[in-house]
Amino acid sequence: MTETKTKQGFFNRFLNAVEFIGNKLPNPFMLFVYLTLIVMLASWLMSSQGLSVVHPGKGEVLPIKNLISGEGVEYMLTSLLKNFTGFAPLGLVLVMMMGIGLTEKVGLFDYAIRRSIMRSPPALLTYSIAFVGIMGNIASDAAMLLIPPIAAMVFYKVGRHPLAGLAVGYAASSAGFTANLFIAGTDALLAGISTQAAKIVDTNIEVTPVANWYFNIASVFMLTLLAGFITTRIIEPRLGRYEGEEVHVEIEEDSPKAPKALRNACIAGLMYIVFFTVAIVMEGSILRNPDFSLTPQPLFLKGIIPILFGFFLIVGVTYGITIGKIKSSNDMVNYMSESVRDLAGYIVLIFVIAQFIAFFTWSNIGTWIAVNGASFLKDINFTGIELIIAYIIFTASLNFMITSGSAKWALEAPVFIPMFMALGYNPGFVQAAYRIADSSTNIITPLMPYMVIILTFMQKYDKRAGIGTLISLMLPYSLIFLASWIVLILIFFYLGIPFGPGVGAHL
Repeated sequence: MTETKTKQGFFNRFLNAVEFIGNKLPNPFMLFVYLTLIVMLASWLMSSQGLSVVHPGKGEVLPIKNLISGEGVEYMLTSLLKNFTGFAPLGLVLVMMMGIGLTEKVGLFDYAIRRSIMRSPPALLTYSIAFVGIMGNIASDAAMLLIPPIAAMVFYKVGRHPLAGLAVGYAASSAGFTANLFIAGTDALLAGISTQAAKIVDTNIEVTPVANWYFNIASVFMLTLLAGFITTRIIEPRLGRYEGEEVHVEIEEDSPKAPKALRNACIAGLMYIVFFTVAIVMEGSILRNPDFSLTPQPLFLKGIIPILFGFFLIVGVTYGITIGKIKSSNDMVNYMSESVRDLAGYIVLIFVIAQFIAFFTWSNIGTWIAVNGASFLKDINFTGIELIIAYIIFTASLNFMITSGSAKWALEAPVFIPMFMALGYNPGFVQAAYRIADSSTNIITPLMPYMVIILTFMQKYDKRAGIGTLISLMLPYSLIFLASWIVLILIFFYLGIPFGPGVGAHL
């Protein structure tokens, strides 16, 4: 008994320490402001020492340039706007979210998710929730707010422990940021940051939103099976039979037009997909490469964001018109405008991230770190897949301090992508490693902004539940997801399976 209390005490102290340190970190915007100032100071110190680096691709000697010098100040002032407007993720995400946001605002995602979960056969209920939760990342963060309470309610109504339903819903919707059958806003965002970082080494390289598509598809099925297994074999036996107070569960009434609207949206989406499929497979199609091949970068993959925007626009408008939420073009524009307004915080953050990466690149500090870091790793013979695994574990741990996936990748990408490229690794592969690390530990960090909301849902069924209760409930998902993802990336690595179209582990 004493030993158990000691362990619980240590665990709680650890969580408290994580929460305390994490809360002391500045807002992501200010964090990058401070990092930018550090880069400026570092450029002055390093340039005063006469440091330089040989560019791995061009072979030319690049001196560290001082951002505080006359030349540096001129660069910062004249490039400020261009750094922001030319930052790859900005346009990608804005366009994607206008389309996805429209489908969300008219209620398509909400209805489709609830319908999928509530109409699942009892034997497949757990796996259905896991699959829907994973796929829910199309709606971005909304999935983590929508799916867990629905899953808990459904579990409660069929006589199973509601906290088990909440757990699988939360785990799946969080993990879904690295698993989907479709290309989502997250793919566009991360690919844009990866491209900017890769250009430190090679200005011609581009990481497309489909760079991790094949790996994401494989992850969907793996995580669905794992989430179902963990829930039924670990979580539910641990929770036992639900003996809490009776909970009044309200089921939101759907519009009578909703089934017809969903059917029409599916038909419209299917017609759109068929059209582009036929256009791609046709001989002589302009959507292929100039030689009409489908590899490595045909036009339809280069233009995947506009194509996806068109898809979400069509299904969203079709659903909205049928259900009566879109009566004129003004309604459509207003919904898209609301979606962009929801991204205001992201746009502000992107402004300072763009400056940080641009200054980091212009000063040549990024190249210097990449080349010297790669040389050091080669000298100690630490360049194989074990390095990638070490990086995954490092990022998974960093998640306890910085929970914003985009901010963390913007921080890591300019350092690690050039370094791994110098070792011969494809930036798309490095991005995949980052994504599995980021997604696996989101659900157990006390700093996750949605954890408080999930805890509120949890306390509806267990008033004594606290942060420690939630974390202990989610820990099996986190550890098993992370371990299984590492195995999956090893399978892709050793078997030479592409992570996306034309994206292998090596350059």
